[in-house]
Amino acid sequence: MNVIITGAGGGLGTAVVKAFAGSGATVIGVEREWRQSMPFVTVAADLTTPEGCDAMAAQALQHGPIDALVHLVGGFGGGSPLWETSDATWDSMMNINLRAAFLTMRAVLKPMTMARRGRIVAIGSRAAIEPLANFAAYAIAKSALVALIKNVAAETRDLGITANAVLPSTIDTPGNRKAMPTADFSRWVAPESIAKLLLWLTSDQAADVSGAVIPIYGRA
Repeated sequence: MNVIITGAGGGLGTAVVKAFAGSGATVIGVEREWRQSMPFVTVAADLTTPEGCDAMAAQALQHGPIDALVHLVGGFGGGSPLWETSDATWDSMMNINLRAAFLTMRAVLKPMTMARRGRIVAIGSRAAIEPLANFAAYAIAKSALVALIKNVAAETRDLGITANAVLPSTIDTPGNRKAMPTADFSRWVAPESIAKLLLWLTSDQAADVSGAVIPIYGRA
C-alpha cells in the first residue's frame, strides 16, 4: 500500500508513520519543509495552495498508485470570544484546518477515482461536535472538515473509495505536554491508539466503513 501522510513530522505524525511503515506500507510523508533525511519518502509542499497539493500528488504517483491519504495537518489557535476573534485568527484556522484538507483531498481524489480505489482519513477534533468556548474559529473549521469528509463519502460511494474522520480529544504529544505542563497526561489519548485506528480504516477490512465520524477521547 502506498499512503500519503500529511503532517508526518509532527507529534502524531511520528506515531502514524511508524505504524504504517511497520505494516509494510510505502509511506510518502508530507510537510511544508523537511530539515533532515527520513527513512521514508518525503515531499515538501504547502498544502494551503492548489499548486502545492497538485505537486504532492504528482510526486506521490511516481511511487505507484495513491492507495490512501491520511490527513493529519491541522492547527490550534484562538483563546478569545467570537466578538474578539481577529480576521487573522479566523483565516488561519480556516486555511490550515479546512482549506488544506479540501485541496489535499481534491488532489488525491483525481487519481483515486480513475483507479476506482482509495482510502481517505482525516484527523478532526472533539471540538467539531462539542462547543469549545473561546475557540470558535478552530471548532467551526473542524466541524466543516467533518462535513467535507461526509460529502466526499457520499460522492465516492460507488467508486471503491472510503472517507472517514477521526475526532481525538487532547493528544499526548510532546508539544501538548509542553503547552499544558500541569495537566494529567494519563487522561489524554495516545498517538499510538490513533495510529492503530487510522491503519485499520485504510485497510481492506474497513471497506464497508465510509462517512463515519469516530471519537477517540482517551479518558478525557
